[in-house]
Amino acid sequence: MQFHHNGYVSTDPRVEEAAGYGIDRATELPDEMDVLIVGSGPAGMITAAQLAQFPNVNTRIIDRRPGRLEIGQADGIQARSVETFQAFGFAEEIVAEAYWITEMNFWGPDPKDPKNIVRHSRTMDDPQGISEFKHLIVNQARVLDYFARFAKLSPARITPDYGYDFKSLTVEEGEEYPVHAVLEYTDGPNAGTERVVRAKYVVGSDGARSNVRRSIGATLAGDQAFHAWGVMDTLALTDFPDVRIKCAIHSEAGSILLIPREGGNLFRLYVDLGEVAADDNGKVRQTSLDEIIKHAQSIMHPYTLEVKDVAWHSVYEVGHRLTDRFDDVLLEDIGKRDPRVFITGDACHTHSAKAGQGMNVSMQDGFNLAWKLGHVLTGLAPESLLSTYSAERQVIAKNLIDFDKEWSTLMAKKPEEFEDPSFVADFYVRTAEFPSGFMTEYQPSVLTGERTHQELAAGFPIGKRFKSAEVMRCSDTNPLHLGHQHKADGRWRIYVFADQAAPGAASPTTDLAEWLAESPDSPIVKHTPAGADFDSVFDLKVVYQTGYRDFDITDAPAAFRPSYGKFGLMHYEKIFAAIEGNSIFDERQVSKDGAIIVVRPDMYVANILPLDAKEELAAFFAPLFK
Repeated sequence: MQFHHNGYVSTDPRVEEAAGYGIDRATELPDEMDVLIVGSGPAGMITAAQLAQFPNVNTRIIDRRPGRLEIGQADGIQARSVETFQAFGFAEEIVAEAYWITEMNFWGPDPKDPKNIVRHSRTMDDPQGISEFKHLIVNQARVLDYFARFAKLSPARITPDYGYDFKSLTVEEGEEYPVHAVLEYTDGPNAGTERVVRAKYVVGSDGARSNVRRSIGATLAGDQAFHAWGVMDTLALTDFPDVRIKCAIHSEAGSILLIPREGGNLFRLYVDLGEVAADDNGKVRQTSLDEIIKHAQSIMHPYTLEVKDVAWHSVYEVGHRLTDRFDDVLLEDIGKRDPRVFITGDACHTHSAKAGQGMNVSMQDGFNLAWKLGHVLTGLAPESLLSTYSAERQVIAKNLIDFDKEWSTLMAKKPEEFEDPSFVADFYVRTAEFPSGFMTEYQPSVLTGERTHQELAAGFPIGKRFKSAEVMRCSDTNPLHLGHQHKADGRWRIYVFADQAAPGAASPTTDLAEWLAESPDSPIVKHTPAGADFDSVFDLKVVYQTGYRDFDITDAPAAFRPSYGKFGLMHYEKIFAAIEGNSIFDERQVSKDGAIIVVRPDMYVANILPLDAKEELAAFFAPLFK
């Protein structure tokens, strides 16, 4: 965390100085704005939180509720999401209050007496060590609280505008604020009346029944599995020994997915209610709580389940649906115009809850989109950048739905349908990287380079998220994760992995640093606004192979220790060294000849180049900036 560089700070350093629209932010929703976000769920709140780092972008987020969400339906937080929380500065806090999933146990019929269930196997939740971050269970409302705090303490000072329901929109091209949105007051003295606001862009994060999606003529298409589940968060007395461990339970009476909740006693049960007739017309959703409890008790036999309290419950039918576009550009118009309206999260993809993916993938939708809006609206990037959102995220959502179909089908199967009782456990271990959130891999595009030089850093696959590893920060000799220094501030990262020469010696690393700092062709020189800090758009860092005790940080080129802030102080925290015996070069298979690793603002590896590929580096960034 950087503070004091503009003067001594004695208050909470998480409170950034207000700037732009954050100074005297209008308390009432204005008539005109740059970005209108509809819906303050996970996708909407992460979009607002990221845009709060762009104080000169007038962003507002509305929700039909009168206030914050109190009880959230989503609760599974995958490791990739916790990695994202780290970038927003609250990973440690949310980990401290959450339940940690470390194992998943699998129960099935007792071979001696199939009416009873027994534990068949135990599996580690992350047997391959995919991530250093934990798999969490925590109330969705708390996730929203943390994003809301980040947005409120950021320079733009964004807070939700509650009590507005989005009804419809029209796009009037040629106007400064071309998107006209009709809103209805849902609370207060004006409840039931409508007003029109105008925006440059609208983001629909308004759920599976999205009015924004309807307004742009997009529809969810897919199938329904005709299988129902009852779900409840419960406090209960039980002699089931694994009640504080995530479990998949298959019995002759049906199936349960048991997920312990935060706080020590609460746990969630997804209870299999069986097949649903095609002509059911939603009757299964009227299944009473008592029926769900009785069914859960029969599945868990011979163990007892005495329910004392239910915090929340629902009945849902599994459905897998996806829109063919995530913005308002018709398929036949792609490339002919740039989008003005976007949809994220459940507004464009729906699936079952049991893979724990809905909130996690929705947040990555918002993270992907928000920095692009920030770059376009601040004049850094061309509007064409916004077309990459739908192109990238629609593919990811399709992959998610394909995975979820397989997983939800397995959970609904009867024990006798499995040839091998261990099949579900084996599938869980074999596919662990996908639900953890680390299988996302963006294909070559204007944002993702070709894999021409992938061999220079095989452990950082281009198109996948930057997988962190430990390094030594040379200025204060603190070992820390390099990737954890990536903040959700909208900046590109350029990591220079140095060659074997000492920092003060002439070398390809030194040549690159001088070019980055001085050449008019350097993307840093060319695309950093006049008068802004050297690292305001590009966060440039270096990792040396030389031991941290073998050189002084002042031996490193000036580009790696730039001046910043109003006093022009030296930035001490951009120079790193490999840790002896645990070198990031070895762990991530980085060439000893060095490499340049470019990372997007949303933490995905965009390109890998040799140290002397100056022209290639400049050419990569050229279409991404004005």
